[in-house]
Amino acid sequence: MARREFTASLVTRLQSQQGFYKAGGFRGIYAGVPSAAVGSFPNAAAFFVTYESAKSLLGGTAAHSMAPVTHMVAASLGEIVACLIRVPTEVVKQRAQASPSSSSYQELVRTLREEGFRGLYRGYRSTVLREVRCTRSPIVFSTTQIFIHCFQ
Repeated sequence: MARREFTASLVTRLQSQQGFYKAGGFRGIYAGVPSAAVGSFPNAAAFFVTYESAKSLLGGTAAHSMAPVTHMVAASLGEIVACLIRVPTEVVKQRAQASPSSSSYQELVRTLREEGFRGLYRGYRSTVLREVRCTRSPIVFSTTQIFIHCFQ
């Protein structure tokens, strides 16, 4: 793979000794935004559709005392499905940010050409493990449901 230049952040450019404009100015600051924007709505939709479906399926058979576990499992399943959309958009976004001379579309085409469809899912397992293990979703959704139930 060819060596890539790192696109500096806005803060890094503002702090540069050579000055903001000589450090790159606003060029490349928004690299990768189109791919992130395209994946944002489908990502959220996939999460909530999976969460609600899993909650309905699991909640109908579980005892009331198992409600927090139901919400945690449903949220974890939602994250797993949402990562099917989130990871490819993140891969394209990060590669567009690391290569200031190419667009999100060019990075998508390059990834598919050089690595195939699997290249878009580089890091999928580690992302899922992070999201399910460390994410706020299972905890937040189960805690929110407990509070909603308590105050009804």
